[in-house]
Amino acid sequence: MRYTGKVWKFGDNINTDEIIPARYLNTSDPAELARHCMEDADPDFPDKVRPGDIIVAGQNFGCGSSREHAPIALKAAGVACVIAGSFARIFYRNAFNMGLPILECPGAAGRIAEGDTVTVELDSGRIILAQASGELAAQPIPPFMRSLIDAGGLMNYVKKKTIR
Repeated sequence: MRYTGKVWKFGDNINTDEIIPARYLNTSDPAELARHCMEDADPDFPDKVRPGDIIVAGQNFGCGSSREHAPIALKAAGVACVIAGSFARIFYRNAFNMGLPILECPGAAGRIAEGDTVTVELDSGRIILAQASGELAAQPIPPFMRSLIDAGGLMNYVKKKTIR
């Protein structure tokens, strides 16, 4: 699986309140969550992001509360993939459970600029840099986590396994 998209950059310790503010947790509608995705980190993000765009961030992306709304909001906003130096443990698992591809790549935030175009290869972990030339090596996605992404998340994965 390969994604090519425009980069939106964020720093270290982006928490789940910045990804989807708590004031919007009274809904589980993905489209409504998308309208407020990242607005506390960048108020214009919901209007700027386009399907297929990629977020690049520093360390500890998704820290804070364990809300599943955060990866749902990102995915519904059209974010194809999140690349970060590291992810909070619960966000890491929630992202795969919701079918949102994420890649750990220490140093990516230092090499990739906002507005750049990158190509991400999930199976190999390659991140190909268009503007900066070259590539980065991220941690490849483990096979089981890849199967969750392919299915569109854990619930779809389970449904496909039990319907046989």
